[in-house]
Amino acid sequence: MADGTRSDPRADPWLEHCLALPGAWRDEPWDGQVVAKVGPKIFAFLSGLQPAVLGAPRAIGLKCGDREAADLWLERYPGSVTVLPYIGRWGWNAFTLDGSVPDDDVAELVERSYEIVVASLPRRLRPPGTA
Repeated sequence: MADGTRSDPRADPWLEHCLALPGAWRDEPWDGQVVAKVGPKIFAFLSGLQPAVLGAPRAIGLKCGDREAADLWLERYPGSVTVLPYIGRWGWNAFTLDGSVPDDDVAELVERSYEIVVASLPRRLRPPGTA
């Protein structure tokens, strides 16, 4: 469902953080899996990353740069950061949202993921005011 609506910030503060970035919008490209996009590209996976165990912490999937840059986060937060299945080889990691990775780092990573994806877009698809 590509409705572009904003969520209730109390429902998911990380989705709201993503949607506050210029040109960002919410999508559900796969049944019930929420992502944040800029233009036609995903910059954050916000659901579908939860472990099967009820009560286990949520995670957010973000583009960290190339695989080498993404590996630095794996070293910095072992056990709290994992390679995102299927697309991890392209620099995507999943960050556990249980407080083990500080919120400031997650916020910085959301913004970095957004910047990386915006830079990969053709100029005509970039939001106004972005490089």
